[in-house]
Amino acid sequence: MTTHQEDDVDPRIPAAQQTHATPQSTTARPDATPGLSRRGLLLGAAAALAAGPLAATAAHAATATTPATAPATRAAGATAAAARTPKVLVIGLDGAMLTRIKDSGAPNLAALMAGGLTAASSLYTSPMAGTSSGPGWSTIATGVWPDKHNVRDNNFTAPAFAAYPDFLTRVETANPALSTYVVASWAPIADTICSGRVDTRVATPSAEYDTGTTARAVARLRDGNPDAVFVQLDNVDHAGHSSGSASQAYLDAIRGVDAQVGQLLTAVRGRAGYVQEDWLVMVTADHGHTPAGGHGGSTWEERQTFLIANGSAFPAGSVRFDVRMVDIAPTALAHLGITADPAWGLDGTPVPALVPDDFDALRPQLTGRVDETGIPAGVLGFTRTAPAGWSVDNSAMGTGGVTEWRGWSFTTDEFWTKAQRDQNRELNVRSRNVFAVADSDEWADKTFQGNYDSTLVSPEYPVAGRSSVPVAFTTFYRPEGAQTARVLAVWDGGTPVEVKSYTADTNGRQRLDLAVPAGASRLRLRFRYTGSNNWYWVVDNVRVG
Repeated sequence: MTTHQEDDVDPRIPAAQQTHATPQSTTARPDATPGLSRRGLLLGAAAALAAGPLAATAAHAATATTPATAPATRAAGATAAAARTPKVLVIGLDGAMLTRIKDSGAPNLAALMAGGLTAASSLYTSPMAGTSSGPGWSTIATGVWPDKHNVRDNNFTAPAFAAYPDFLTRVETANPALSTYVVASWAPIADTICSGRVDTRVATPSAEYDTGTTARAVARLRDGNPDAVFVQLDNVDHAGHSSGSASQAYLDAIRGVDAQVGQLLTAVRGRAGYVQEDWLVMVTADHGHTPAGGHGGSTWEERQTFLIANGSAFPAGSVRFDVRMVDIAPTALAHLGITADPAWGLDGTPVPALVPDDFDALRPQLTGRVDETGIPAGVLGFTRTAPAGWSVDNSAMGTGGVTEWRGWSFTTDEFWTKAQRDQNRELNVRSRNVFAVADSDEWADKTFQGNYDSTLVSPEYPVAGRSSVPVAFTTFYRPEGAQTARVLAVWDGGTPVEVKSYTADTNGRQRLDLAVPAGASRLRLRFRYTGSNNWYWVVDNVRVG
């Protein structure tokens, strides 16, 4: 195994205060490209753009239909793709924001979006972890959230990578014959996050920066035979720190990194065995940036990330709202034919295997704010109308209060967290798309009478002839005072029976195995929440049977 490691940490600055916006100079190795500066990098990128970002792919015009086609030729179809050799390229664009990528007109990234999947997503905040690179890249690489991999900042104080290794390490464990490669402008990705089991780890010398990272990745993709490649480019984050995400410099940096993405794609398409290969390309980011510059906090801009996925499993021009960053690692593994073991405890799911739930069908019905003042008027993100088969029982509910949260509501991460930042709502990372929430805290922000007492009622599920039935759902519960959260089972319309209750903070997937009473044929679930200006309970992705 080959490992090149360079340290970009300035010993004069306390580690907790450091960013990786400005790499420190180092002595170039014999295989380094000497004399490169950030100015040279930007000039080179500008020259590449002037020449045309896809100019280098002209030799492949006979096999490429349009610039927007995926690295994998779609004409062959999924059946033919299954017969080709699967390969994965993950490209990390540090600090890049999807909205600004679209604003920049970056042609290579636009082509990948047009030819595959685009999915905006959002992150946690403290106390789970800050919106910084250590937690961000660890989450992407391992497929679990920071409360499992235990990287809370850029210090890597006590990471749990032995229990939750990076996806390249899992590839090596499952099939050592596969070739794995990581190259990163930010050294901790190669040095710390990815383990020594990865075949080749390269922390690019600071003097080379993204130009060196790109050149090394291009050489490996073009001339080697890698099966799984992880490339991280840093300059967009640099521009975010220096000038802010609202700046022209940030857009210029996106255009520059887009040209480098184009070089990587050209290397893939130029491979001698390309037509016999089934490439999955995924592009993502570890966090966003404030308009003025910086990250680490809890603003919506800092919490932004995304997935662009291009390959045989992703329809051209598709958009999803249920993708999370923990899905990238299992998606890469699944593409390589590696099935995740439930014992691994992954939080993510291969994106093609994601199945929308009943709440997700409500997205077209979501409306804007009514009483809330902190949520921008243009954000569409709530309804109190339950999906088909579901209902909300507010017969014991108090009156008045904030309209949006008067009983169980259905909402999105953006709408709910913008109601009030920094009250841990941002930690609801295991819910996807549209979810159900009972929030007595926000309800009580307007004059009310009585207590919060609302019950979310499921459809009836057939259970005839079964001795037991599995029930699963995602929950995020934050308790306070006399607040209660109870799950009740109703068999054949009878008296509700409590099967689960919560008294402590809970954030994860819940699984119950309910014994079916003799002769019972139908099961209905009731999620009853009570409180009075306390906290909240989230329920999502309910599955029975």
